[in-house]
Amino acid sequence: MKDISIIAVGYLVILSFAGLISMGMDKRRAIRNRWRIPERTLLLIAFLGGGIGSFLGMRIFRHKTKHRKFVILLPIAAVLYAILLIYLIYI
Repeated sequence: MKDISIIAVGYLVILSFAGLISMGMDKRRAIRNRWRIPERTLLLIAFLGGGIGSFLGMRIFRHKTKHRKFVILLPIAAVLYAILLIYLIYI
């Protein structure tokens, strides 16, 4: 794996973790009727590289599962970034 691939994989892993954590935090805040993370921010994290983590967060925390845009867009982002990760690992 080339140096740039290692950096890109690290970036995707960090953003995926951020996506997972942000979904969990937003779910917790929703339960407690507190200030929420805007949907635009959650989707931005997913499409900047955190698609896998955001999708996992949606499933693990059962959060945003009734919102059509999340049900459609997060799996797409997850698949795109999974393909990118596989490509980066094997080049």
